[in-house]
Amino acid sequence: MTDLPVQIIRSDRRKRTLQADVIDGAIRVRVPAGLPRDEERRMVEELVDKLRRKLTAGQVDLVPRAAALASRYELAVPADVGWSDRQNLRWGSCTPGQGTIRISSRLANVPDFVLDFVLVHELAHLLVSGHGPAFRHLEDRYELAERARGYLMALRHSGAA
Repeated sequence: MTDLPVQIIRSDRRKRTLQADVIDGAIRVRVPAGLPRDEERRMVEELVDKLRRKLTAGQVDLVPRAAALASRYELAVPADVGWSDRQNLRWGSCTPGQGTIRISSRLANVPDFVLDFVLVHELAHLLVSGHGPAFRHLEDRYELAERARGYLMALRHSGAA
């Protein structure tokens, strides 16, 4: 699903915005006809990347995955877990009072151990706010925590996510 070809459709009626949809097995991007080519290329690339992340994220059901991790690591079971396209500065977030967790769709293509670590991190926050010793104790139950932290650090510094 993420290797779909990209078709660019230039429109005289479209003035400023771009739109991308999956139609007939391709990603069709509608762009303003007068957009400079270098700006068009950059904007299309960003929009297509975002759409591909969204399509990939839709293939991973976070609710049962988080429930299994909560059970395995003796953490709180969340009321709901979902993907978020709006999280550009954080990998995940939670609302302890509601028991909800949101995971950035930028993580849709990371290895399983990294996604699981971010879920464990947010599950721990359902029990302990902040990042003090009690929180770290819960988070470090995940045996690949240090490796996942390194992966996320490298990902952040590479600008890939």
